[in-house]
Amino acid sequence: MDNKEKALKMHEKWNGKLEILSKAKVNNAEDLAIAYTPGVAEPCKEINKNIENVYKYTMKSNTVAVITDGTAVLGLGDIGPEAALPVMEGKCVLFKEFAGINAIPICLNTKDTEEIINTIKIISPAFGGINLEDISAPRCFEIENRLKEELNIPVFHDDQHGTAIIVLAAIINSLKIVKKEKKDLKVVINGAGSAGIAITKLLKDFKIENIILCDRDGILKKEEKNSNWAHDEIAKSINPENIKGGLKEALMGADIFIGVSAPNILKEEMIKSMNKNPIIFALANPIPEIMPDIAKKSGARIVGTGRSDFPNQINNVLAFPGIFKGALISRKQITQEMKIKAAFAIASMIKEEDLNEDNILPKAFDEGISEKVAKSII
Repeated sequence: MDNKEKALKMHEKWNGKLEILSKAKVNNAEDLAIAYTPGVAEPCKEINKNIENVYKYTMKSNTVAVITDGTAVLGLGDIGPEAALPVMEGKCVLFKEFAGINAIPICLNTKDTEEIINTIKIISPAFGGINLEDISAPRCFEIENRLKEELNIPVFHDDQHGTAIIVLAAIINSLKIVKKEKKDLKVVINGAGSAGIAITKLLKDFKIENIILCDRDGILKKEEKNSNWAHDEIAKSINPENIKGGLKEALMGADIFIGVSAPNILKEEMIKSMNKNPIIFALANPIPEIMPDIAKKSGARIVGTGRSDFPNQINNVLAFPGIFKGALISRKQITQEMKIKAAFAIASMIKEEDLNEDNILPKAFDEGISEKVAKSII
C-alpha cells in the first residue's frame, strides 16, 4: 500500500481528524450546575461587566479559526470548500500537536471578498486569532489587510507569511555558509502569487534591495500594466536595475533563486549563469522547479525544497504554530518586525557547528521550535 492509498484509508477510518473533548467533567448534578446552569451565569456576568474577561473564562484565549474559501488549496487549485476541509482539519491538527493551540476548521461557501470579510468579523468573538488558508490571490491580500484593520485579534495568512518567514530563516543561515552580505545580494523570485509577494515584501523589510519578481509573463514591470493590482503595486519597489525579459534574463548574475511557481521551469543553464555559490530554493510541490541533484550538478551551493525527502525542507510548520502561540499570549497583531524576529529564532535553532549545505533549517519535529518562536515575538 503506497502513501496515497494509506492516506485514503486512514481518512476514512478517522472520519475526520478532529474531535471535541470536554475539560469539564459532568458526572453528577453539582458538576452540571457548575459547568452549565446556574453556575455558568457567573462568568457570563463577569464578561458582560468587562469584555476582556472573555480571555479569562473561555476558550477564546487559546483558540484559532482556520478559514478558507477553497480557492487555492495546496497544489490542487480551486476545488471548493468541501474538498478543502481535509486540509483545514490537518492544519488544525498541526496547531494542536506543535503548539497546543485549539483550532477549528471553517470552510466558507463564497468567493465574494466582502462576504468573506463580514462573515469572519461576525464569528470573531469566539476566537483569539484568525488563520487564513488557501485563499487565492490577489483577493487574499485585501481580505487579510481589511481584517487586520477591522479586528482586534491577530490575523495571519499562512500561505503568504509562513512561507516567507521560513525562506528568510533559510537565507539567514545560507549567507553564513556562502559568506555573502545581504546588501550585495541579487534575489530572483519566480511566482508572483500570495507567497511570492509576501516573500518579496519580507526580504525588502530585511533590507535586501535588489529583488526581481517574475510571473508566467516574465519580470514584473514598473511602468506598464501587469496582470493585477497587487503586481502593479509590488513592481514599483523592486528590480532597481530595471531588467527586462523573463526568468532567464532575471537570473543572470543572481545570488538566490526562490521558486514558488511550477515544476521543472528552472534549467541548468540558468543556474550556470548565476553568481558564484548560488542558493536555490525550489519550493513547488510535489515536483520542484528543479530537482536538487540537477541543481547541485549545475553549480548550486545550497538547495532547499518544500519536500521532506530532501535536505533543507522549507516547511511552514516551523513558523505558524509559534507565531500564533506568541500572538495569542501578547494579543498583538502580527507585524513584519515580528516575522523577521521569528525567522531569526528559527535560524538560531541550528547551532553554528552543525550548520552546513544540507542543514540550514531545523526539522519539524525538533523540540522547542514553537516556544522559541513565540518568545521571540512577545
